[in-house]
Amino acid sequence: MKMRELLRRETGLNLSAAIVERAVAERVAILGLDNAQAYPDAPTQSELKALVELVVVPESWMFRDAEAFTAATAEVRERLAAHPARTVRILSVPCAGGEEPYSMAMALCDAGVPRTGWQIEAIDLSDVALARARAGLFTRNAFRGAAIGFRERYFTAVGNDFQISDDLRTQVAFAQGNLLTLDITAGVGRYDIIFCRNLLIYFDTPTTALAVGRLATLLADDGILFAGYAEVPAFCASGFVAARRKGAFAVHKERRSAARTEVAALPVRQPRKERAAPPPASAPVRRMPAAPPAPKPLAPQDAAALLACASRQAGLGDYAGAAASCHAALKIDAAAADAYFILGMVSECQKKPGVADEYWRRCVYLQPDHYEALCHLALLSEHNGDAAEALRFKQRAARVYQRQQGKSP
Repeated sequence: MKMRELLRRETGLNLSAAIVERAVAERVAILGLDNAQAYPDAPTQSELKALVELVVVPESWMFRDAEAFTAATAEVRERLAAHPARTVRILSVPCAGGEEPYSMAMALCDAGVPRTGWQIEAIDLSDVALARARAGLFTRNAFRGAAIGFRERYFTAVGNDFQISDDLRTQVAFAQGNLLTLDITAGVGRYDIIFCRNLLIYFDTPTTALAVGRLATLLADDGILFAGYAEVPAFCASGFVAARRKGAFAVHKERRSAARTEVAALPVRQPRKERAAPPPASAPVRRMPAAPPAPKPLAPQDAAALLACASRQAGLGDYAGAAASCHAALKIDAAAADAYFILGMVSECQKKPGVADEYWRRCVYLQPDHYEALCHLALLSEHNGDAAEALRFKQRAARVYQRQQGKSP
């Protein structure tokens, strides 16, 4: 069996040949072998474990994409307000070196949420990362950006490193495991909140579907899951729905009560204004219970108003009307990228993926940083079995989001 396939079966990760070759070369050097040809085709379990440690991606930092922790804290407070005697259970998977679950614990403590009201569990494939997490000793690389006041509250300097407080360390339970093979029979519906961010981007389409299914099993029916910004489409393609949370990317199960969340609507970009956090690329267009008043007559030159009208028509299921409004907008402004985006959404709802693909490609040709179209193209490429192209679109979408948030990739 080729080493790349062996590692894929062991981890689920869709690794490039270059990554595998680098990992094998490092093990060859550590073992003192003459060359890669001397490396065993069927490594022992301990050697395979050492190789896995070299291909997993455990890097993270405290309060990475901080808006998600703000939203999750609000969710915990809402649940405890409704049921003060309950315990809100939170899962972080994969948890890397503990940066994510510890950030969640700090956010809850800063918000004054009683420690008896919540419980955090964290799982990762890497024993090395988990050892670092349990030790709670972090380098300066774990603290990025200007907002690091929490370090003074929860850490003690130890040489050039920082040791997290024992009180906080006991709030997180760490365990080694692989989401794809974990025994989840005892965890059905166990977690109210799950963090699973930037994991699916390393999986191929079948593995992504498997992972999403297992996460759905672990998540409570009224729970919420925080995903990576390039992963929301994959969740929405497998029975999840977008949850609007300011600055954060979250999803929930379709049967979660609509009273607890808002479903994102089709976006229409307004000129010269900062864009809001985008909705998921694959969120279904839903019919509203009642039609709004008819729009006022539009000035012939008002392309933006036509696109707003098209978005509303699509949300009502009036696909023909939405398409007509988009084409009218294109007659006024042939470079209106959002017109092609909405036409793509309409085509997808009409079960015309080939037409949708063409429209979205026109959209990103006109506007290369159109996040929503990039996510839809990634999802469509996955459905078409083109994993390489899907990954390229996901990476482009991730870079766009990071630039919009003022972060470096």
